[in-house]
Amino acid sequence: MSHTQDFHDSEFRLLTPAEMGRADTAAIASGIAGTVLMENAGAAVAQAIMSRWPPGRALVACGPGNNGGDGFVIARHLAASGWQVDLALAGERQALRGDAAWHAQQWQGDVSPLPETVLESVDLVVDALFGAGLARPLEGVVARFVESVNAGTAPVCAVDMPSGIDGATGQALGGLAVRADLTVTFFRKKPGHVLLPGRLLCGEVAVVDIGIPAHVLHGLSGASDEAGSVDPGTLVFENDISLWHDGYPWPSMEGHKYHRGHTVVIGGAVMAGAARLTATAAARIGSGLTTLLVSQGSLPLYASTPASIMLQGWQDDAGLHSQLRDPRKSAIAVGPGAGVQRWLEQLVLHVLSLRRVTVLDADALSVFEKTRSAASLSPSDLFRAIEGPCVLTPHEGEFARLFPSLAANGDKLSKTRQAARESGAIVLLKGADTVIAAPDGRAVINTNAPPTLATGGAGDVLTGMIAGLAAQGMPVFEAACAAAWLHGEVARAFGPGLIADDLPAGLPAVLRLIHPASGRQGMRR
Repeated sequence: MSHTQDFHDSEFRLLTPAEMGRADTAAIASGIAGTVLMENAGAAVAQAIMSRWPPGRALVACGPGNNGGDGFVIARHLAASGWQVDLALAGERQALRGDAAWHAQQWQGDVSPLPETVLESVDLVVDALFGAGLARPLEGVVARFVESVNAGTAPVCAVDMPSGIDGATGQALGGLAVRADLTVTFFRKKPGHVLLPGRLLCGEVAVVDIGIPAHVLHGLSGASDEAGSVDPGTLVFENDISLWHDGYPWPSMEGHKYHRGHTVVIGGAVMAGAARLTATAAARIGSGLTTLLVSQGSLPLYASTPASIMLQGWQDDAGLHSQLRDPRKSAIAVGPGAGVQRWLEQLVLHVLSLRRVTVLDADALSVFEKTRSAASLSPSDLFRAIEGPCVLTPHEGEFARLFPSLAANGDKLSKTRQAARESGAIVLLKGADTVIAAPDGRAVINTNAPPTLATGGAGDVLTGMIAGLAAQGMPVFEAACAAAWLHGEVARAFGPGLIADDLPAGLPAVLRLIHPASGRQGMRR
């Protein structure tokens, strides 16, 4: 994805509500009538419903805009297929405009005011109230209706986005949103479909084709040049193997261990397990050489390090710096199990001065918390030192220490992108909806991480995977994206009972599945 513009029409590209609006406008400008797009959308939702539920009584709740227009189309198609349809409108029918008004005229059934409660006899609720572009909390009758829907037992199909969810951020505006079993959206997913809590409230997400040509994606985000290339800094993707597989550093027949890079992990003096996990992950993901550097007195703590990983001690700062001077040491990971101590600040600054690929995690981030002590360095000191390729891998707590002014922002995508711009590093903000952002604005949201990854040491493994891939020459942004996906896929394949030690051991099975020789590079979640 170093040439991200090549992926502008990827099925995994995410569109903000504003971009989706521009896609609709561009499609209409190309000669596709808005009424046709709405007909296609409603018909596709109705088909998705009929493929999942048997005919019954459906309550189609329509809003005052285009989402409501989709609802009128859905109601018409369901009724034509034998469903008993009750259509309720939030607002007045005569207030509908444009394509929504036209499709409302095609509906021959009754139109009732939106009820505050849903009858128990309803077999399905269709939420066509508000789509992804909603920018205000639900209130009044609509809020009470949504509360009733969520309290009921009838399954829910949401049109475009569950009402109450901000399509750009995944946040429940005002804390209230429809909880859907199925969400049918159009053309491309929105960030709100994959960011939490939106992803959980969407249920199953189905993306349907409504006739918008893929070429409209070229001009949606920022300015395009004459060749149609889009500024990659405006693009957001859901993480998928197709985004980075072509650049994955598979071993070659003519290569040797130094071609595959040399990863260095600097271990701490107490929590040896963290650095061992990091080093093991780097080696397992393909680093040709992996070295654990630890203080001379700590060597006994690392006695159980796998024999394939070189273990080297250092007596003092000069000795450590001498060990790092070898230019063949292509990636350096610092932080796991290091301990929040003054020496770590200076070590991180020295490592960054080498301008090698650097992955900073855990204590290497927390040590720069501004309020830690009067004598401690600050996040700005860290950011000024970043001049080479660098990845920061904070969880939410560590992010708050480094970026206190951004931490309270509930928009995970925006705050991660801003953090990358401020720091000059790739920022990987961990979570079930990990966001990876580059200083130029590119961003990827990872969605395959299972809850079992919430276990001690899993983050240390991820750090090693990123460093190990980058040591082999994979660009750091792509390395972070690939590592996050593989990390989640290994955990998903392992299943319940996962501990961090299982992650490096599980990598070969997943790598075999995506290796070019397997013929399964297109593997999907």
